[in-house]
Amino acid sequence: MTMLQAAVLGLVEGITEYLPISSTGHLILASELMGLGETADQRAAVDTFNIVIQGGAILAVLGLYFPRVVQMCRGLVGKDAAGLKLAVRIIVAFLPAAVLGVLLNDWIESKLFNTPMVLTALALGGVFMIVIDKWKFSQHKEGETFEEGMDLHEMSIMQALMIGVLQCVAMWPGTSRSMMTIAGGVLVGLKPKRAAEFSFLLGLPTLGGATVYSLYKSMTGDGPDMFEVIGWGPIVVGMVVATISAMLAVKWLVAFLTKHGLAVFGYYRLILTAVLGGAIAMGMVSLHSGDDGQLEILDQAGEVMP
Repeated sequence: MTMLQAAVLGLVEGITEYLPISSTGHLILASELMGLGETADQRAAVDTFNIVIQGGAILAVLGLYFPRVVQMCRGLVGKDAAGLKLAVRIIVAFLPAAVLGVLLNDWIESKLFNTPMVLTALALGGVFMIVIDKWKFSQHKEGETFEEGMDLHEMSIMQALMIGVLQCVAMWPGTSRSMMTIAGGVLVGLKPKRAAEFSFLLGLPTLGGATVYSLYKSMTGDGPDMFEVIGWGPIVVGMVVATISAMLAVKWLVAFLTKHGLAVFGYYRLILTAVLGGAIAMGMVSLHSGDDGQLEILDQAGEVMP
């Protein structure tokens, strides 16, 4: 992996991690289109890299929402009642994915980390967001905006648990963790802006756990060591680019949701699915299952793209 390829993946991660359009789906597709992972060891290292650079997205939220994080930490040591209330709801929402993520990780990687499944998830997620947005709009009274709804301190334990259960659906690559948690927040009655904020904060333990787990598997498992296959330079570049682009994306998303809601992201996902599906149908790219069962992108001559 070159520095430029690492920067591209970092940019894709940073922009898409907190937007409800699927960071994993975009990263898998970007990796394949750049021809990364010519061997099984390289593919495994790139998959780990795509998860580890989520650390950049974590740093972005820590920077932007540092006062909230400090408030929750103070709450956990008994010095801030509101901070404790929010921290408990984050923990409750995190638990379903924490349990199922460990139990289903290997099955998900073997069955769902491929282009057809990612495209299916992209399309279904687009329809889901459009439906949620239309439902939310139908609940508005005349003159109301997308700013209507609960604040975080009004959310109950059961509502936080519902968001956590919906987050588990995002284990299907291409679905989008942000999509499920933001839509879940809107479904339980949060203001879209607050639903996004809860999603960002929930991403700290969720993405952090996935990052640490992937690093642990890479360094102690039987598979290839990501640092040996890719090198430190591209990993650092990917993290830095992901952090900067995620900070910009988060600030833009909060302002956008307040005015426009979720539907535009749903339509984007459907357009992306159609464009990629059309490219495959017209023979611009085609899919082939390699010897290890992983799908490879071929060029028009039928050769694996370098």
